[in-house]
Amino acid sequence: FPHMTLSTQFGGEPLSYTRFSIARQTDGDNSHVEMKLSADDEEGGEIGRQENLHTTMGQPRRTGKNLCFLVIAAVLLLLIGFLIGYLSYRGRMQMAGKCLDGSGRCEITPAASYLTDADEMEEEIPESRVLYWPELKDLFSKRLSARRLEDNLRLRANSRSFEAGQIEDENLATYIHDEFNKFLLDKVWNDEHYIKLQVRGRPRGSWLHQEECCQQVEGGDPAPLLSSGGAAPGGKPVYVNYGQKEDFQQLQNLGVLNESVVIVRAGKITLAEKVANAKEAGAVGVLMYMDPSDYKGTNQLAPFGHAHFGTGDPYTPGFPSFNHTQFPPVKSSGLPEIAVQTISSDAASRLFSKMDGGPCPAEWKGGIIRCALMLSSKDNKTVQLKVNNVMVDRKILNIFGAIKGFEEPDRYVVIGAQRDSWGPGAAKAGVGTAMLLELAQVISDVVKKDGYKPKRSIIFASWSAGEYGAVGATEWLEGYSATLHAKAFTYINLDAAILGWKQVKISASPMLYSLLERTMKGVLDPASGRNLLNRVGSDWVKEVVPLGLGDAAFPFLAYSGIPAVSFGFYDRDEEYSFLGTTQDTVENLKKIPRLYDLMRVAAEVAGHVALRLTHDHELYLDFERYSDELLTFQEKFLEYDWEVKELGLTLDWLFFARGDFQRAVDGLRRDIAQSDRENKVMRRALNDRIMKVEYDFLSPYLSPKDTPLRHIFFGIGSHTLQSLLENLQLLKNSKNSVNVNLLKEQLALATWTIKGAANAIVGDIWDTDNEF
Repeated sequence: FPHMTLSTQFGGEPLSYTRFSIARQTDGDNSHVEMKLSADDEEGGEIGRQENLHTTMGQPRRTGKNLCFLVIAAVLLLLIGFLIGYLSYRGRMQMAGKCLDGSGRCEITPAASYLTDADEMEEEIPESRVLYWPELKDLFSKRLSARRLEDNLRLRANSRSFEAGQIEDENLATYIHDEFNKFLLDKVWNDEHYIKLQVRGRPRGSWLHQEECCQQVEGGDPAPLLSSGGAAPGGKPVYVNYGQKEDFQQLQNLGVLNESVVIVRAGKITLAEKVANAKEAGAVGVLMYMDPSDYKGTNQLAPFGHAHFGTGDPYTPGFPSFNHTQFPPVKSSGLPEIAVQTISSDAASRLFSKMDGGPCPAEWKGGIIRCALMLSSKDNKTVQLKVNNVMVDRKILNIFGAIKGFEEPDRYVVIGAQRDSWGPGAAKAGVGTAMLLELAQVISDVVKKDGYKPKRSIIFASWSAGEYGAVGATEWLEGYSATLHAKAFTYINLDAAILGWKQVKISASPMLYSLLERTMKGVLDPASGRNLLNRVGSDWVKEVVPLGLGDAAFPFLAYSGIPAVSFGFYDRDEEYSFLGTTQDTVENLKKIPRLYDLMRVAAEVAGHVALRLTHDHELYLDFERYSDELLTFQEKFLEYDWEVKELGLTLDWLFFARGDFQRAVDGLRRDIAQSDRENKVMRRALNDRIMKVEYDFLSPYLSPKDTPLRHIFFGIGSHTLQSLLENLQLLKNSKNSVNVNLLKEQLALATWTIKGAANAIVGDIWDTDNEF
């Protein structure tokens, strides 16, 4: 009778055997079936020769029945193993999907990497812990400490100034560098720049001349202004409210602005914008004061400010300030070439008392008792404005620390804060620096101690010379412009995050709106105990404050095309009185209710944004949002369609480009939906396409040297969509003043920039064309 034996344990080889081995596979399939059938003539001992009890059996006879049975058994076992593995894998992937989108708690063990060699799976390999978003968010939030934020803010308590490039600034830079090392960041380094700054000289002041006698008008302690007007221009004083364009337009018809020294109050727009408007109107000088109705308790204070209509070192426009000696003498076109000075409201009041040309319009009246518009036509009084700043060369330090990503270390989110300040700078720089240190420590602990493995890197940056127009940040962007736009995908600004408590202030790229909304849903408001989204409301996007020159996030967005965000608290109807003055102290800042709780919430929002951008497979950047922004502009442009056609031009090509962009966005969304999330190569390629959306709105037809802020939505210049809209509006209001050639150029630049952005989203060159 034929026999079939299984593998033997003791002496001798079996004549035939069948072995099944179940091992865990890399793709999640738990079934691995190995089957070996012996041949009839398999060696294992000669017939008739007895080696031991188990090898005396005769050689089995081959029959069709036995062979058929073995084949059927093998097929059944293979099928059963496949079904078991498939069901197991499918179940794990469904649960993992819920974890990844944050919709529930995660209690599964993630599948092993698909890159693991299958031959190694016979051994048990210990698996690293994966933190899914709900757990990661909770771990981070629990580690944040309001007490540490208070201790960090106290660094500003004992110094009167942290002027850029001076000893106090350098000492604080060294301290931050040391703290980053204590936090066990993966890399800590500094970046040196050599820049030109204008600092306070002596004597100082503004002068009011009356016939042969002159009277000095002192304004408390005037701060140095970045102004290129070193002479002493003179002109009749004219009050122009906040110095906005509409304010100057009200006085334009009176013909009093040419060769005047305009007086403006602080607020609404930056000093640099006020100065640019005054220069355009023909003024020779600008005086700015803090009106008591806007800034309470500041009668004797003169604010610090800069008049450079741009960012960075104005003496190396478009170039990094690594070494001045290699650059030809050049100035930024944003330098105003007129004298600028800030004065106190008491000094402004004395100037107003000498002006007898009629009262101010009712809506222009502030807290000064006597508000006059100008001198009478017969009055010979003039203001001679003398600025005694001196130019100096300074070395500044930017300090960096990095937590490297585990999958894409060459892709990073940057979190930054200004370090320097003219005066104590508690609100201007102290809050941001305190939050920066706290975020660096907490995120490092989450990585080093809690086991979080960020897919992408996080860089912490402490900037110097921020008071002079984001100089430190801009010089870093200029120094590494060839690579940063392809590697840094978001900038989170922490400056001046707490200027009040009543409202939330958000300035951001549209690509970050969706992430901010999701983040605010998960952060509690310290005032109400409900989430922050309830506080800002469902229409919060309508209240977003556009990023401008006064925000350090601005050059990241407008110069480098990197999505950027600033988040904080303020009082919409009441300015923080001491920002940018010598009284910006910790004691004054502590008058804001629940200061440290607000700081913790602002840090929590910043941390959640950074962690979410390094956690998910797909970059959480809403590239589809720009379709809505373009549609909004299209609706505004349509109002002037007839006027454009009267010039023999058309808006159709611009609208076709917007349609191409919409189709490109739809295509990218389909590619993402149909992609394999576990395919790292494909995922990286798709994320790179998402990253480039912001960058592709920088007009490629302009020189970064001559027009550094090239973004068509947020930049400065005639290439922007807003500038195009203003030119179209002139067609109805003042057709003869329209520069038709400029309008043609604006339409062409806007059309091809949008079309280029659409082509870039599509991907490979063979999938794109220039047909509309």
